[in-house]
Amino acid sequence: MTEPMRLSVNIDHVATLRNARGGSFPDPVEAARIAMAAGADGITMHLREDRRHVRDRDLERVATEVACRLNFEMAATEEMVGIAERLRPPACCIVPEKRQELTTEGGLDVLAAGPFLAEAVRRLAAKGTEVSIFIEADLRQIEAAARLGAQAIELHTGAYADATPSERPAHLKRLRAGAEAAAAHGLRCHAGHGLSYETVGPIAAMPQVVEVSIGHFLISQSVFEGLPAVVRRFKALIAEARP
Repeated sequence: MTEPMRLSVNIDHVATLRNARGGSFPDPVEAARIAMAAGADGITMHLREDRRHVRDRDLERVATEVACRLNFEMAATEEMVGIAERLRPPACCIVPEKRQELTTEGGLDVLAAGPFLAEAVRRLAAKGTEVSIFIEADLRQIEAAARLGAQAIELHTGAYADATPSERPAHLKRLRAGAEAAAAHGLRCHAGHGLSYETVGPIAAMPQVVEVSIGHFLISQSVFEGLPAVVRRFKALIAEARP
């Protein structure tokens, strides 16, 4: 039987909306509670080095106040590893980060990463955190993640999500091969970036992929439908597509 797929709701852009006016509304922590009550399986938060959306206190409050599988997205820096060691979230996803980018632009180049990446993986795992690395569906990157001791990878789905319908089959073929390679190397496989109602189904149909992280579209669509309704629709789309 295929393992059920988890939906992890990325609440970063609730914080983006709050920060546009200052103050405390809308509260990303309340968004996490609402998403979980609507059936989400976890919450994803990316604490960036420049704190452009999520702030330290947001992360701390979700970690301590919300019953959820918190997935802490983070750069492999001493500061972020230290925060993760203190909070001990159930999951961490190590991502590339550039200050000038609007959003994460691609997977982490594990092959070109310095020695601190291996240290970060080791230290996080020692605290009982499931460590994943956000990478492209490239066999060499997948093998490198496995050698580092990561327990999971998250496949970057941005190029697939942004492609035209005629271009998507080629991207899906590459993602499927990546998911199969991850399983062959003993890695749990997650996927995320840019997914929407239209694009989540083919990812959910991959039996090796056990979690999707969805943020920008989900939060944006909630302006029109409400957060609980969007979470429930994503859950239904995933269940419908799951083999």
